[in-house]
Amino acid sequence: MMLDARSERGTPLTEAPTEPDSRHLPADHPRVKPARVGVLLANLGTPDNYDYWSMRRYLGEFLSDRRVIDYSPWIWQPLLQLIILTKRPFSSGAAYKSIWNEEAGESPLMTITKAQTAKIKAEIEAKYGDKVMVDFAMRYGNPSTKSKVREMVEAGCRRIVFFPLYPQTAGATTATANDQFFRAMMEEKWQPSVRTVPEYFDRPSYIDALAKSVERSYGAMETKPDILVCSYHGVPKRYLMEGDPYHCQCQKTTRLLKERLGWDDSEIVTTFQSRFGPEEWLKPYTVEEVARLAETGKKRIAVIAPAFSADCIETLEEINEEIRESFEEAGGKHFTYIPCLNDDDAHIDSLVEHLEDSLAGWV
Repeated sequence: MMLDARSERGTPLTEAPTEPDSRHLPADHPRVKPARVGVLLANLGTPDNYDYWSMRRYLGEFLSDRRVIDYSPWIWQPLLQLIILTKRPFSSGAAYKSIWNEEAGESPLMTITKAQTAKIKAEIEAKYGDKVMVDFAMRYGNPSTKSKVREMVEAGCRRIVFFPLYPQTAGATTATANDQFFRAMMEEKWQPSVRTVPEYFDRPSYIDALAKSVERSYGAMETKPDILVCSYHGVPKRYLMEGDPYHCQCQKTTRLLKERLGWDDSEIVTTFQSRFGPEEWLKPYTVEEVARLAETGKKRIAVIAPAFSADCIETLEEINEEIRESFEEAGGKHFTYIPCLNDDDAHIDSLVEHLEDSLAGWV
């Protein structure tokens, strides 16, 4: 049997990284904190407010990411800075204002991510005490990935597990979150050991949590919807042809959900929303497909968003307003949006279960 070299020397695999013994440090040596493991959750991000300049800063960072828009900067940046960022902050700000959590002074994504982090932290602390530090960061906006990595290093985290909260992986989501994390690591003089958590689109506990949310929603209705629309965030079709696995993982999530629910193909469909720019994106487009369904006699539909771990502008405003309007204008009668899993206990348990795979051997 193959053994890790440390095991052969009698060193436990779970032993914390070696720290300098404070008894042997010079009096003027900076204090070295006890070693801990950090868990850094990450989501897409949110503007600090819905005013023009807050929206412009946020959109400027988001739309300047080459993972999101990969056109040549020589072409894209003049268009972005001179035209798009002059107009779009007004329309995006109005959309955010319509869903803003005024009481907390933050977007719903921020509110939900805080709640998810608190529950995950409580479960992890119940198992491992203060040996593990749990926090969250945003890829765009605040709190930044860089600031949270710095906090964890300063708190003594010699190992960090980075967990992008995206069920399916894509260059424009998981990969760019990981990019930002590693950029932050490049600025640390004492770099922790790191692990990144992979996608969980086909994890049984995640599929089960999705299915239970559908069953709860359907169980509260007098009449069952004619079809369930699984609306995933779109990406250019070109990304699929270049090797991005996102499309295939979305299709598999829908198939596994259908099988878990015991349905046939006529009761569920996969679509893609949030198209941006002139090129072809993954199809069918949700906004067009819901209208087609209404026109072909599907007057009652439900929509769920399995690519989002938390409700945000794309679900609360785009699905619940724009996509709903498209369905109703085409003759649809009953539209139901099934919320994201958010901080539902089954979802949190699934995330913790998945996270613990990446913590194995470290705690």
